[in-house]
Amino acid sequence: MKAVHKALALRIAAIGCLLTAAAWAQIVGESPELERVLAQMDAAAKSFKTTEASVVWDQYQKVIDETETQKGKIYFRREGGEVQMAADFVEPDRKYVIYSGGKLQVYQPKIDQVNEYNPGKNRGDIESFLVLGFGGGGRDLFKSYVLRLVATETVGGIAADKLELIPKSARWRNNIARILLWIDPARGISVQQQFFEPDGNYRLAKYSDIQINRPLPENAFKLKTTKRTKVVSPQG
Repeated sequence: MKAVHKALALRIAAIGCLLTAAAWAQIVGESPELERVLAQMDAAAKSFKTTEASVVWDQYQKVIDETETQKGKIYFRREGGEVQMAADFVEPDRKYVIYSGGKLQVYQPKIDQVNEYNPGKNRGDIESFLVLGFGGGGRDLFKSYVLRLVATETVGGIAADKLELIPKSARWRNNIARILLWIDPARGISVQQQFFEPDGNYRLAKYSDIQINRPLPENAFKLKTTKRTKVVSPQG
């Protein structure tokens, strides 16, 4: 029976590979320009080690029709097969955000408190969002998203390829209805991202002064806490 199960598993895996190849071939045939963008992202992902950039992060709340803007630095690195993220916001208030080891930490010095979040079963979803355009390949995107190359738009002086991603999973769409990525064709990385929620809220991230595969500050992935810092783990 074990041999039968093993053979069946191998056959399913082979069919999955064939379907993946067929889907990829269809994308290539229907949109050579889209294939070009995804291939550039694949090439960038292969050599990805670190990224450092300045970031302007706009969070729009539709109900109150207001936008909160945060400015600072953001860092990505591949560590032991995992892509980690850290952000150091300086405006309007100091805030540190670190995602590493499957845990998200948000430190607000103003109230001297760290909120720790464990994504649990949603870890894969969160990490897939993190690597979009920073360490994540292009070819794998069509496994989880319906892709469309929208246009070429100038972002920060760069003629970027604008991609639209619609999550195939209904569960994902309950949180993120669609995503826009602006990809620098020369480097295969994001220069701008926009995440739309089903209720009309969105987050727009603009990146500049992007440094690729250079040494990061030693303390980039360490929270600058104090001896009195309170650590809490919000639920839900």
